[in-house]
Amino acid sequence: MSSERDKLYRLRRRPASEKLLDITFQIGAIFLASIVAFVLIAVLIVVFRESIESMGRYGWSFLLTSDWNPVDDEYGAGAAIYGTLITSLFALLIAVPLGVGTAIFITENIIPRIIRNLVGLMVELLAAIPSVVLGLWAIFVMEPFIRPFLELLHEKLGWIPLFSTPPLGPGTLPAIMILVVMILPIITAISRDSLNQVPPQLRQAAYGIGTTRWGTIIHVMLPAAISGIVGGVMLALGRAMGETMAVTMIIGNSNNFSFSLLAPGNTIASMLANQFGEADGSQVSSLMYAAFVLMIMTLAVNILAQWLVKRLSLKY
Repeated sequence: MSSERDKLYRLRRRPASEKLLDITFQIGAIFLASIVAFVLIAVLIVVFRESIESMGRYGWSFLLTSDWNPVDDEYGAGAAIYGTLITSLFALLIAVPLGVGTAIFITENIIPRIIRNLVGLMVELLAAIPSVVLGLWAIFVMEPFIRPFLELLHEKLGWIPLFSTPPLGPGTLPAIMILVVMILPIITAISRDSLNQVPPQLRQAAYGIGTTRWGTIIHVMLPAAISGIVGGVMLALGRAMGETMAVTMIIGNSNNFSFSLLAPGNTIASMLANQFGEADGSQVSSLMYAAFVLMIMTLAVNILAQWLVKRLSLKY
């Protein structure tokens, strides 16, 4: 008995080189992860330090007012914060059904595999288009194409505050549409990978008890992949909140607050891109204050994503 135990012990013993490799890998992984955390904390500290002047001068009113007057040193990011939230959330409302539906379309055997692979490739290529190219496309192609529909919205639903102003070109709704194009590949790719990782035994078991294809998709596949899908949606939300160039080119860059989606608007990222190069004095501190608010918003989105993914993983 003891000889067998000694034999098993010798088999379990690892050579010193393998132990050294494990220790080296562990230390390297901890070091690289620490660098990421250090960079994040350093960026937060620098942005916070540069924004202290505006925090002390404007306080919480900076988040609610929309005045942006460098001549009189009056600044407020209310319109930009509203634009950031409204463009991101409305883009999600449109992109989530499209993205998840496309993921279901290319993972299920609804059409031949070659067509599914082609659609998946086209979605992935969409993510590779530079944002400045998408911005140019939005200005010269998308906005003129959808303008008749926007005018019809204003004509028929102008009594609703969201459509109360006539469309005059660049505006919040065109920016929402270009954000949909930009975050759609993220949601589709992550949803597709999540659906592909669902064990095939679940599908076969559902078919075995007489469930239809769409019953299996809705009641089995989506709940099993929901944690990954939600993680992809929250990642897309963070991308939408921080998108700069394409939104800057099509949103109109107006600091005048308006509930209407057809009116020109602004986002925090667009405001930083437009004004930081020529800013000086207290305007720099105000822009840093707005950047700090944007960072807190994106961090909150990431924390919420982690919490949701963990809760959904435990539930399903």
